[in-house]
Amino acid sequence: MLDVVAWGELLIDFTSQSADEFGYPTMAAHPGGAPANFLAALAKFGAKTALAGKVGTEAFGKLLVATLQNLGVETRGIVASPNVFTTLAFVTLDEHGDREFSFARKPGADSQITFDELDLSLVDEAKVFHFGTLSLTDEPARSATRQAAAYAKGHGKLITYDPNLRKPLWKDLNDAREQLLWGLKQADVVKISDEEVEFLFGVSPEEGAELILNEYGVKLVFVTCGAAGCIFQNRLAKGMVPGLSGLRVVDTTGAGDIFGGSAV
Repeated sequence: MLDVVAWGELLIDFTSQSADEFGYPTMAAHPGGAPANFLAALAKFGAKTALAGKVGTEAFGKLLVATLQNLGVETRGIVASPNVFTTLAFVTLDEHGDREFSFARKPGADSQITFDELDLSLVDEAKVFHFGTLSLTDEPARSATRQAAAYAKGHGKLITYDPNLRKPLWKDLNDAREQLLWGLKQADVVKISDEEVEFLFGVSPEEGAELILNEYGVKLVFVTCGAAGCIFQNRLAKGMVPGLSGLRVVDTTGAGDIFGGSAV
């Protein structure tokens, strides 16, 4: 049996290490992808997890699969295709450690997965099905994600969801809003950021948590607010946990994913 199966992107994050006199960064390659990061956190806590996704057969795809295997994440649901290249994300940082993303994904392997490539036995074995929205940006992954979520929901799985908005990946932000809201309608547990609440609803994090609970049928919502901490709410209780103080922020890449995996 599995505790959690996640569906979605497995990619390489190139993060800036330094910059030359002209501003060009020297970058280091790291394993990434929000669902994979989510599972990595769960694996550290001893959960039995699996990822369903798609990579290329080049060196990066092989490295990523090996990394998950070393973490104890089940990888039989990862499709390796010679016809597409593993998605690459380039992350540059400002003076506060906040990120700006650029993607090599036209198309990337993660966006080309189909429902027929999903090993349904992973969903059958799992208690929880997790997904985000990078798999909703393009076809065929969008239709596959909708089918996968419907299958998981129809089989009584707990659905966890991370909107994980990456504006550069969307051709139309109205489409992005529509897809993010669709995701909310599928979910039992949501981890969303204050920036995503603002994008979707134009309200405060507290108002956003209330709205998501009351209008989308979600059972538990976490709204992360960066250094300020996290708001949490279900139908019986709500509260806020402040962020840690006195820390120097170096890089926030993957922080929300790790929070989500730790919370679940």
